[in-house]
Amino acid sequence: MRRTTPERPLDVEAVFPGLAAYRGTATRLHPRPGFPGVADSSVGGPFLWPADEPWPVCTVPHGRTTGHRPADVRRERTIRAEAWGRESPRGPAEAEPAEPASPAPGPYAPRLGEQDPVPLLALAQLFTRDVPDLVGPDGCDLLQVLWCPAETHGPRGDAFDVVLQWRRSADVTDVLHPQPEPVVIGRPQGLPDPCLLHPEQVVEHEYIELLADELREAVEEWEEELEESADDAADGAPQPVSYETYEAYEAAMRAAERDTDAVVSYTGDLSIAPGWKVGGFASWHLTGPTPVDCVSCGTSMSLLLTATDREWDAGTRSWIPVEDGELVDVNGANTPTGVSPARGTMHILTCPAEPAHPHRTVFQ
Repeated sequence: MRRTTPERPLDVEAVFPGLAAYRGTATRLHPRPGFPGVADSSVGGPFLWPADEPWPVCTVPHGRTTGHRPADVRRERTIRAEAWGRESPRGPAEAEPAEPASPAPGPYAPRLGEQDPVPLLALAQLFTRDVPDLVGPDGCDLLQVLWCPAETHGPRGDAFDVVLQWRRSADVTDVLHPQPEPVVIGRPQGLPDPCLLHPEQVVEHEYIELLADELREAVEEWEEELEESADDAADGAPQPVSYETYEAYEAAMRAAERDTDAVVSYTGDLSIAPGWKVGGFASWHLTGPTPVDCVSCGTSMSLLLTATDREWDAGTRSWIPVEDGELVDVNGANTPTGVSPARGTMHILTCPAEPAHPHRTVFQ
């Protein structure tokens, strides 16, 4: 099923013509649980990986013996999906599993040393034919993204290490099967669920703190005026007195939320799309904007891929695809991939002057 982003609540460039200079496109990937194959663009699916090419491994020193077994994580997610009334892409769970569905981390790989090679996890596979904003080295039409299952990398020691592999898909004739997988992973949120993608190109505008000062101040003043108007309207509305049960109160609050027009904001509704995407602009909501330059040539780097823990939240509901409207309040519907990078969002940036230069990651 295709995914269609609703029209923005208003034409922000009509209100602020200067934003035209800060316009760009991004391809929302819209990952949803499914059964991808090696020839599909996917998150957490099998890769079109040559049988005669070594699978990437991590040899950076860090703990390797204790963690969560991928099979246990998948079983627990299947049981949870069934409990929430949703179909699991992995099929039905065992009626009576031999072991607990959500075991505590255990020493499941006691023979591994701190520098023994550990297979990386397949995170995402993207074909340029599916993703309009995906541009790679000359002649390459396939991007494969892998990461280390131990969240102990980066300067703070709390991030996943990422490997990018560009290739020509036509060159792969004999596919590696089965594909390697680590014995244990550090956090369950490092293991992606298999998802098919429903790419959709949308228009975005730059993060608010990166706008010219005069334009940013005008946008912020406009948002404040909208919030004040909404507060005045709320003060004049009749207030509920009491409810017989807490369930009745919750139902009334949900109904009121549906019936109340949300206050439009530049950050939540008019600038950057939430969820997994290729290209577009990065959100700097945690740290504020930080220059990210290529370590090889000093060129300002471009956003390649955003991987995040959820497809929408309370502040980005206007971006929910039309086809997902009935899933807004369904448990787990906005977290289809099962992954959560450090701090929730991972931006992968590459050098626009030379894609072969080392990439960089930013976590928000």
